[in-house]
Amino acid sequence: MAISFGPAGDDGDEDGVMSSINTTPLVDVMLVLLIIFLITIPVVTHTVPLQLPKEANQPTITQPGNVTIAVDHHGKVWWNEESLAGRPDLAARLDTAAARTPQPEIHIRGDKDAAYEHVGRVLAAAQRAGITKVSFITEPPPR
Repeated sequence: MAISFGPAGDDGDEDGVMSSINTTPLVDVMLVLLIIFLITIPVVTHTVPLQLPKEANQPTITQPGNVTIAVDHHGKVWWNEESLAGRPDLAARLDTAAARTPQPEIHIRGDKDAAYEHVGRVLAAAQRAGITKVSFITEPPPR
């Protein structure tokens, strides 16, 4: 067993220093990562497309013909601070308001503890009556 310290090439050995880098493993790893990212990104960003409301504080412009409908936490409905007997009374008043020219704006004020069902019934009744301008009155959040 002989040890040679001289330049290679005398006996055909190829123990010399390589001056190139093998990039095949690097390319393989990058392609695998690319495929993994292409598969997982659509899954991560899959959500229901919604336009979320932006917080805005617009002063309410009260006009004489506007109607304010309030729904308290028990589901009782009020028409301009006057208590209504029930849904038929609300429907009759909304039909009368829809027949007026120009049609009044309906402002719905729902208590924060009121079930959505009660506010939804008022909104559905306004839609059935043919009211075209309905808005919700809220208070701005504390700063």
